[in-house]
Amino acid sequence: MTDGAPPTSAFTARERRVVARLRTPAAVQAYLNALPYNTEPPPGRATLRSFRGVVAHGTAHCLEAAITAAVVLEQHGYPPLVMSLESIDALDHVVFVYERRGRWGSVARSRDPGLHGRRPVFSTIRALARSYVDPYVDRTGAIKAYGMTDLRVLGDYDWRLSPKNVWKVERLLFDIPHRPLPTTPDRLARLRTRYVAYLEAHGGRKPLYYDRRAWSALPDDYRGRRT
Repeated sequence: MTDGAPPTSAFTARERRVVARLRTPAAVQAYLNALPYNTEPPPGRATLRSFRGVVAHGTAHCLEAAITAAVVLEQHGYPPLVMSLESIDALDHVVFVYERRGRWGSVARSRDPGLHGRRPVFSTIRALARSYVDPYVDRTGAIKAYGMTDLRVLGDYDWRLSPKNVWKVERLLFDIPHRPLPTTPDRLARLRTRYVAYLEAHGGRKPLYYDRRAWSALPDDYRGRRT
């Protein structure tokens, strides 16, 4: 597997400024938090934009955010690793993952507060994936498995700077091996009952009652909010 990281000259001036400013996972998380979430259709078509597309359009969904984090942090020495969280309702989530001093953390963007990044405090990728289990549960979703890959396995495919949608990244994530991460039926039922009750009691506002000690900073929409 070759390095494949593009030289600085491959980026536009605007992209170079973004890369230069975002030198750490925390900085990338803050940048992604400030972007409006890309809700895709309706009214438009589904997208899977590269870093170039995200910078140009100023919006990102979860996989676009993971790609953006991978491209930016690759320029600062981090391998472009992403983790796929597979859900029972087929609404999967993808996060950028990184290791620091033997501990794992993540950078992520989501419409759910509990599915954003994690600080590098987890001893294994499995432990990092498990930190997403409780906040993943909603009316239909729950994590059933996780998998990790290095985007450099895509070789010469331009997932970093293509002006087009990079659907091959999504296909790769469907194809990589996933390891089971089960939740017992009783626990899943309790989590779902609590989630639905909270939504109904708070006008559809999503909960923040989870253990958040390992979470990265949240977007402004959630910060400072009571659980």
